[in-house]
Formats: sequence, C-alpha cells, structure tokens
Amino acid sequence: MCICINCHYVDRCTTYHAVEHQHQQPHLTESPDFEATEPSINVNIRTAADYVEMEWDVVGCESFLEEAGKWIKLRPGEPVPT
Repeated sequence: MCICINCHYVDRCTTYHAVEHQHQQPHLTESPDFEATEPSINVNIRTAADYVEMEWDVVGCESFLEEAGKWIKLRPGEPVPT
C-alpha cells in the first residue's frame, strides 16, 4: 500500500501526482508544488493473456510526514486506494 495516503503532503506532492497518473485516477490537485525527497516506489507488474497491469506504490520517502487519514479527509466517502 502506498504510504502517501497518510502523508501530510499528499495533496501537494509531485510524486503522488505521478502515481495518480499511472493509476489513471483523478488528481487531488492539478498543480502540485511539493517535491518529495528520495521517494522509493515499488512497481508490481502482473501479466495476463491480453494485458499487463502495473501497480505503483510509494513505500518510503524522506519527506514523509505522517497525518493519519489525510487522503480520506480530502476524498470523503471514496474508497481508499490500495
């Protein structure tokens, strides 16, 4: 699971913006202005007969500042990304 959902900077972060793009999800902001320091991203690749699925998760970041439930506060009622 992406640590970004509990990060204070999730709605301003260029790294999370890129992850949203890769997952074809709506952006929390169209103009992120925060550049994360040393984010670590795991990319899981699953293949099927007719397609390839890629899942991107930020698993570490020097800029991570915990704010539990930050993503859910920004998108109440929506399912939390997994």
